[in-house]
Order: sequence, then structure tokens, then C-alpha cells
Amino acid sequence: MSRKLTSFTLLAILSLSGVAQATLINRGGGLIYDDDLNITWLADANYAKTSGYDANGRMSWQAAKDWAANLSYYDSVRGVTYDDWRLPSSLNADGTGPCFLINCTGSEMGHLFYTEGGLNAGQSILSSTILDDYFIHMQSRAYWSGTEFMPNSSFAWIFANNLGVQLTSLKPLEFYAWAVRPGDVAAVPEAATLLLLGLGLAGLGVMRRRG
Repeated sequence: MSRKLTSFTLLAILSLSGVAQATLINRGGGLIYDDDLNITWLADANYAKTSGYDANGRMSWQAAKDWAANLSYYDSVRGVTYDDWRLPSSLNADGTGPCFLINCTGSEMGHLFYTEGGLNAGQSILSSTILDDYFIHMQSRAYWSGTEFMPNSSFAWIFANNLGVQLTSLKPLEFYAWAVRPGDVAAVPEAATLLLLGLGLAGLGVMRRRG
């Protein structure tokens, strides 16, 4: 009996682990969590246009930075307003870089394109059926990052979603903006997840009493 209970408890815990291992998690409320980088994306990849902030969503670098910094987004699932948005970083997760041109998987946009989206250099972000399940209004054109080009402050880094290329551009030119924020939002557990958790904890409790 104890051996069967142990197996059942382990199965429940492993099932929970499987739920948690997805790299992109739809938290609801228009928020998508990337647990690789511990950041949360807006599900709307052209929210500047959708919200009425800009006619087409294309802005200069400074205008895009200001839009993200001043964005207040209401999470209808948790009833919380988040105002800590920014443009994605072109630096690698360890602070090095930025990487130049293709296969720049270390930057936030590059990670989304290559690692999460399963795309290759030369492809468009619109051809990713994975990302299409999570995001709306993605543009197969360049997006601003929040990273300035250090050798020349007249330039900033962009990520071209039509080719998977990371490079620099003059700041006055107009590109799209995609808002991201650090960390996760409080997830609403699924009923099945809660059931497995309850069963696993109950099994551990029985084992402890028998021991």
C-alpha cells in the first residue's frame, strides 16, 4: 500500500512539474510569461496602435521608449494595473553583447524569435505557428529594443522580425514597439493543477503518518 501510494504521489508531482516546464505560459489578461528569461510580454505585439496611442504603432526610438515607460496596463484576470513596462533588451541575459545580425538567441527578442518561436534566420515571425498561438498583431518588420548603441548614441538596436536579424538603426527612424516587463504575474492555477497538488500533498501526509 505504501509503495503504491509513493508511486502515485511521485506521479502527481511529476505531472505538476510538466505543467511548470513550458517556456511560454499564457497567464490570461493579455499577458504571456517566458519562464526562461523571467519576463512577461504583452500578448498584443502592436498595442500602441490597438490602444489608440499611435496611428500605426511605428515610432521613433525615444517615442517608443516613452510609450513603454508610461504604459499602464490593466490585467483583467487579476484586477491589477502594471506600470513597469519597457522595451526589450538587445543584451544577452548575462549582460554581454549585443549580438550582431543572425542567431542572436541571447537577446529578449532573439530568444522569442529563435528559441520560443522555433524559427531560423531568414524566416518571418509570422511563420511561427507556436508564437501565433500566444500573440496577436505581430509585425513582420523591425521592432525597437531599449538598448542604445554605445559607440554612437545616434543609433539604437532593433530586431527585424521579417528575417531574424539584430542590428542598429538611427533613432529618428520609425519602427514598432513591443512592451515587456520583468518577472511573472500571479498565475491563476488551473483546476487540474490544483487537484494534482492536493492529491500529492495528501499522499505525502499519509506517508508521514504511516512512517
